[in-house]
Amino acid sequence: MPRPDLAGGRRRAVVTGCAGFIGSALAEALVAEGWGVTGVDCFTPTYPRSEKEANLAGLAREPAFDLVERDVAEGGLRPLLRGRPVVFHLAGEPGVRRSFGAGFADCMRNNVQALHRVLEDARAAGAARVVWASSSSVYGETGGRPVAEDAPTAPASPYGVAKRACEDLARAARARGLECVGLRYFTVYGPRQRPDMAVRRMCDAIWGGPAFPLLGDGSQRRDLTHVSDAVEATVRAAGAERPAPIYNVAGGEPATVAAMIAALERLAGRPMPLVRLPAAAGDVSATAAALALARRDLGYAPRTALADGLRGQLASRGRAAAPPLAVG
Repeated sequence: MPRPDLAGGRRRAVVTGCAGFIGSALAEALVAEGWGVTGVDCFTPTYPRSEKEANLAGLAREPAFDLVERDVAEGGLRPLLRGRPVVFHLAGEPGVRRSFGAGFADCMRNNVQALHRVLEDARAAGAARVVWASSSSVYGETGGRPVAEDAPTAPASPYGVAKRACEDLARAARARGLECVGLRYFTVYGPRQRPDMAVRRMCDAIWGGPAFPLLGDGSQRRDLTHVSDAVEATVRAAGAERPAPIYNVAGGEPATVAAMIAALERLAGRPMPLVRLPAAAGDVSATAAALALARRDLGYAPRTALADGLRGQLASRGRAAAPPLAVG
């Protein structure tokens, strides 16, 4: 349960998935901005628990933060929502590739069922607002054209299908009076990235880890978003006066996988060992976001240039704790 002293004049937030990549950075940013934060995580075994615990190391002695170990897909969030806090729902089952085959069951449970439970509990408890993580995967193949939020969605993977279903759930919850805002994150990178994510694996390969598995010819283009920018957009969505149901959140500087490899090699002054593999199922050729709506409603504009973000992640070797993030 949240401490009683956090239920008074201080703004309160509940952050699900607080031990993850974006969730831990968000929790630190909120605390730095004066929020009281209850973090919720069930430490799913998608990657080592020790890494997730390390993500929370900077919050371990922070009086404005408390941790509740709970699986939100099973419900039970309602007791944590006294005082009408903002709920940031970042818990979920990540990964396009693992959503195929047997992985689809976990994808549906930990994304669709989990959001359903969070929305039901938030509505019943009168939460101030739910800000939740969708994904650019809902768009599917767009040919690299910058897509706006009203573009058609045609997911190319079960993961994208699950996130699209989540958007329908959120739309239904809004119709029933719950304030909720979804954020379509585009390829978030930076310190604390999961071990399976591309930029983390590139950095690991350069620093002597396993060779980077290059899927296809490296021409895939991604609109990468630094984690600090993703966090800023997320906090801004909590305070927006009349938010839209959904926003794109991206870095605005698309780059090919081959260009990212070359940039990291230049920064490190050494080659990146590669293993060339066939293109993966569900891997779209390019992503690019139109950001006009987020600029208008949230005042969001990405601040971290791709070259700077890659330099910082390479220097951190992917694992260093990120500093507190100003979200002004």
